[in-house]
Amino acid sequence: MFSRFLTENEIIDYGKLCGIKNFTPGYSGNISARYKNGMLITTSGSSNGHLEREHIVYTDFEGKSLEKGKKPSSEKFLHIEIYKRRPEINYIIHVHSPYLSSFAAAGKDLMEPVLAENVFYFGGIPLAKYALPSTMQLVENTAALFDNYNAALMENHGFIVGAETIEDAYLKLELAESYAQIVLNTKILGGAKILTPEETEEILKLR
Repeated sequence: MFSRFLTENEIIDYGKLCGIKNFTPGYSGNISARYKNGMLITTSGSSNGHLEREHIVYTDFEGKSLEKGKKPSSEKFLHIEIYKRRPEINYIIHVHSPYLSSFAAAGKDLMEPVLAENVFYFGGIPLAKYALPSTMQLVENTAALFDNYNAALMENHGFIVGAETIEDAYLKLELAESYAQIVLNTKILGGAKILTPEETEEILKLR
């Protein structure tokens, strides 16, 4: 377990990187890390791309802030539920990156096997049915997908990914955003060549 100081630095550094890459425009998105008996999560109204130490709050796994005057992100229960379902996940990044959010807004998943790398790292990126942001229905719709996947699109909302390390979560975000852009480009070119079930199975066997 890293110290709080180091864990907060990770959240700040990768939040700023998300901002530089335009994965988290304005006040959109949130980042968290499993910590002791709860989590460290960005505060309500903070900007991932402009985080400072005061923008991170320690909460328990009931969603209660353990620091006076700091209000955790309104999506705190989604992070908590994913951590409860997946003990090996230590970091979660939620963003509204342009290409992934375009698929989410169109109500389209990224389950088709188009690129070998994405099949290998994700298997597929499913779409969680729409629910009002910050509600328990959104938590239920989205977290359930983490029983079988490490990332999900959120209909009319954005994208969320979890991993053991924050570096892995971020790199998978980069990969997924690039994948969404490529899939969109293939539609302009007349459609992607879809990998066959046999080709997909061969890739999955490499894991």
